[in-house]
Amino acid sequence: MNNHSRHHGPAPRRPNIGITPDWSPAGEQPFARYELKVPYADAVLRAGGLPFVLPYSDEPACVESYLDRISGVLVTGGAFDIPPSAYGEDAREGLGALKEGRTAFEAALMRGALKRNMPVLGICGGMQLLNVILGGTLYQDIGREVEGAREHEQKHDRTHPQHPVDVKSGTLLAEAVGYGQLMVNSTHHQSVRGVGKDVTITAVAPDGVVEAIESSVHTFAVGVQWHPEYMSTTIPVHVGLYKAFVQKAREHRR
Repeated sequence: MNNHSRHHGPAPRRPNIGITPDWSPAGEQPFARYELKVPYADAVLRAGGLPFVLPYSDEPACVESYLDRISGVLVTGGAFDIPPSAYGEDAREGLGALKEGRTAFEAALMRGALKRNMPVLGICGGMQLLNVILGGTLYQDIGREVEGAREHEQKHDRTHPQHPVDVKSGTLLAEAVGYGQLMVNSTHHQSVRGVGKDVTITAVAPDGVVEAIESSVHTFAVGVQWHPEYMSTTIPVHVGLYKAFVQKAREHRR
């Protein structure tokens, strides 16, 4: 046995992290496609997790089988909106495109994970879905519905930030990235309106837009409105959120 293994032991086990991909319809290509931006998988790997992409299924037994094999769920963002019917509203002007098959699968996966108290991380649209699943509502279009809102769809490089947020102390988010001012990127036109049951707002933008939430009754059910995985090299503190998520996943199933 060499000194390294005697003093340090084996590397910590990589927990299986299920990642939801985006979906694009058949068009110029003959088949519909699953798509995943590389930074999501890279962030999970860098944080010590083992990423698995989960193709959609509308079979409850399939969703349960996924949950049997993973220790954490990462729900990604995308250029689409959650159907307003999911939070008891009619569509209003400003609502974007829907991907109902994707949302139905992600909702079933997230509900199943929360029922098991399995760690869940929602990024951008994934945060909005977490709020809706927990009983909250959304602004269907920030520009039309939030008075005095600033621009939340940045035009410049997404590896660089758009605006600050104020991270509240005493939260899982603060444990992961620190409390106080944090610079974030911004690529969304919807946001949390009414928070769900047992949901805590953990970060807010200067214009009052909710930027992060977490559940107070689950071990780790956290959503952020920005994309930490895009800023892993420009503002490395953001990797802390993925590290916290992966560590909770490791503890979930020993």
